[in-house]
Amino acid sequence: MTNYKAVIFDMDGVLIDTEKLWKQAEYEVFTSLGVNVSEEGTIKTKTMTTSEVTKFWYDISPWKDKEHIVVEQMVISRVIELIESENCLIDGVKSFIKNLKLKNHKLGLATNSPYKIIPYVLKKLSIEDLFDVVVSAEFEINGKPDPAIYFKAAKKLHTRPQDCLVIEDSYSGMLAAKNAGMTVVAFTNGNSKKEFEIADFHIDSFRENLYNISK
Repeated sequence: MTNYKAVIFDMDGVLIDTEKLWKQAEYEVFTSLGVNVSEEGTIKTKTMTTSEVTKFWYDISPWKDKEHIVVEQMVISRVIELIESENCLIDGVKSFIKNLKLKNHKLGLATNSPYKIIPYVLKKLSIEDLFDVVVSAEFEINGKPDPAIYFKAAKKLHTRPQDCLVIEDSYSGMLAAKNAGMTVVAFTNGNSKKEFEIADFHIDSFRENLYNISK
């Protein structure tokens, strides 16, 4: 860890367990518009940005009377409601982040999720003051696995990409960080998946000490 000046976190699935919340919001909103939301489709949309998800379902089953941006905001608003009302915390992550802060690491957050959601997640965890930089792929041409969001995070942290350690839980996120020239720690959450093999290091739980991790 002494080799890394900054630690950058993914958000969904790392800071907070929102996969099921996104899936629920996606189903509720798009079925209300007459779309047959299939399980196969939700697997494909899992790593997309909200804008990409909206276009995906529109291309399959176009709706009338609502612009894409309106539908996208419907999904975002529903996810925010669920974050505020549901138990979606990941065990140990708050203390994990605080310990890194105490050791004077710069901390960044880089997510494919819309920027609007970030404050609600940080509030849910009571960590509003711990991150030096938060960035959303909403403002990039392409989201993860494109590395643009990680390049932006490093630039805002005034840190070279090779001096950044990234904590991710998805293949697309890990690929984005690797393509940015960063070191990747896979947060497996106890799962065993082939996609984690791309990572440089692995942690199963945020109860682990990042200073003691191994490949």
